[in-house]
Amino acid sequence: MTLDDTLLPILYMLAAMGFILAIKWLGSPATARRGVVVGEIGMLIAVVATLLRFEVVNYQWILVAFFLGAAVGIPIAYKMPMTAVPQRTAFSHACGALASALIGTAEYYKGLTQGGLTKVVMIALIIETLLGFLTFTASMMAFGKLQEVLAQRPITFKGQNFLNLGVFAVAAGIGVALIVSPEQTVLFPLFAALALLFGVLLIIPIGGADMPTVIALLNSYAGLSAAAMGFVLNNKLLIVAGALDGSSGFILAIIMCRAMNRSFSNVLFGAFGQLQTTAAAAGEAKPVHSASAEEAAQILDSARNVVVIPGYGMAVAQAQHKLKEMFELLTRRGVDVRFAIHPVAGRMPGHMNVLLAEADVPYDKLWEMDDINPEMSNVDVALIIGANDVVNPGAETDPHSAIAGMPIIQAYKARTVMVIKRSMNPGFAGIDNELYYRDNTLMLFGDAKAFLSSIVKELGALAKV
Repeated sequence: MTLDDTLLPILYMLAAMGFILAIKWLGSPATARRGVVVGEIGMLIAVVATLLRFEVVNYQWILVAFFLGAAVGIPIAYKMPMTAVPQRTAFSHACGALASALIGTAEYYKGLTQGGLTKVVMIALIIETLLGFLTFTASMMAFGKLQEVLAQRPITFKGQNFLNLGVFAVAAGIGVALIVSPEQTVLFPLFAALALLFGVLLIIPIGGADMPTVIALLNSYAGLSAAAMGFVLNNKLLIVAGALDGSSGFILAIIMCRAMNRSFSNVLFGAFGQLQTTAAAAGEAKPVHSASAEEAAQILDSARNVVVIPGYGMAVAQAQHKLKEMFELLTRRGVDVRFAIHPVAGRMPGHMNVLLAEADVPYDKLWEMDDINPEMSNVDVALIIGANDVVNPGAETDPHSAIAGMPIIQAYKARTVMVIKRSMNPGFAGIDNELYYRDNTLMLFGDAKAFLSSIVKELGALAKV
């Protein structure tokens, strides 16, 4: 009996249990921190167990990679702002997918010289490299759009879908040819290049409004690539971890599509987020009602209950801590304050939950869209901070809108709606928001953090009266 036969299966099982429990606990803000810790412990066990495998005979390059990775990863973890978490996630997908693709490439050329490229191994290897390479470039494109290095609006052209499907079909056809005859080495670089190209073509027609779903889908692709790598390397833990990653990412993508009332095909080919010409954009003047911080504070102070609806504007302004101060002031004054979270608010699933958790907003004050909507008609004030499309009544009233049918938080039903926003510019979907022109809506123009600071100051002054 060797170490691989006794200790490693136990360690791998413990690691797998850690991954499963982490996914379960990450599903709730109340247990998310526990999930992160358990997941990290599971990954540590997995790494240590892998380094104990008999195939590992020299740790020199592993240590070099360890210190290089730590030198890059630690500063990113400490210095990257919470607003940049979506693009950091996309970059992580890119790194993981590229690692899978490069390992698959190495195993292919190694198998040609040392044998072992059976049909089963080749099928897994082609899936691994195809998904790995396309996920790498797709994730880097998503990173560029989220970081605003690339245009966030969809880039579309005539015959685009046929070109995309054609590139993928040719890559898949070459993959089948390699499975049948692995010795056709001249085909493999072409196969890899087409997979890389398809990743780029996959993302350019997708707008910012669909980024939450794209992030989840790319997570799923990276996980499936890792699972396929597990079959190539005969590593059971990789299969388990990759399958968990792939399935959870896929399920999350389904949840996101339902939250936006969109199908996968619409996300991938529908160019959601394309700027549309609206009456306001065309120059037709619409009246809006604005208010100052002093007026907003008086309205909030006199309310019995307030629902705060955060969006990406809050993340950009890093306003969550000032929002927590306002929450505490109003709560001490006897105002019931709750937070309504739309599933696709921000740029990745759970973006608003993460920001509010960072500011120590109580978990029991976070309400999901389906739970808060029946309550909205009894709400005195709906305070929208940097959210746009997720509160746009046009999704319910305009059948021709780009977001028609998308479930929204029904803020318009509140007695008074206040919107903190820099300008009247449209959101990710590129369409006008009719909520801004309603009689019960007050626009609070300015930076979210600065405006909330002014509201907090005014509330403090009112408390002394």
